[in-house]
Amino acid sequence: MTEPIRILVVDDHNVVRQGLVALLNTVSDLQVVAEASDGPEAIETFRKHKPDITLMDLRLPKIGGADAITRIREESPSARIIVLTTFDGDEDIFRALQAGAKGYLLKGMDIDELTEAIRAVHAGKSKIPGFVAEKLAERMGGPALTTRETEVLKRIVAGRSNKEIASDLFISEATVKTHVNSILGKLGVTDRTQAATTALQRGIVHLD
Repeated sequence: MTEPIRILVVDDHNVVRQGLVALLNTVSDLQVVAEASDGPEAIETFRKHKPDITLMDLRLPKIGGADAITRIREESPSARIIVLTTFDGDEDIFRALQAGAKGYLLKGMDIDELTEAIRAVHAGKSKIPGFVAEKLAERMGGPALTTRETEVLKRIVAGRSNKEIASDLFISEATVKTHVNSILGKLGVTDRTQAATTALQRGIVHLD
């Protein structure tokens, strides 16, 4: 009999995590060996248990999922990590896959889809659903925002005026206007409201 696939489940919601663990442990060739509820714990737990597969939520306390994936793969380049999240914005997807995730699943998929993904990634394949690949292609095709533009966009989403943004970032209002115009162009929108909506839909900015 072959050894079961050893799994680490990382999710900050106890009920979700416990439900996943219970579900996975009913499958004969899978075995949950450890759990973690935040980024630092995920990194430490991976280091300790060296699981075959890690199921990683993206929105985690202390260190986010994408950053946790990056750190785990810096130590263990062969780590096989599947993102399991409620977020399907193209920026979320891009960050996670850029960090080295081998799969991307949305919570709400059925157990068969999840187990199939785990087995596929364990076998060395990637598991990226079609709609995720489309969003990623959109993200790769469009011009990326600079770090400063992202900082300005976060403040637009928070409802800050140009004057307030200038004060926050210690830059002139004229510079803020230049950044805003560049952001609108890159996002393909015509005003600040559309920019804020698009930023949230695509996962460029998250409301905490």
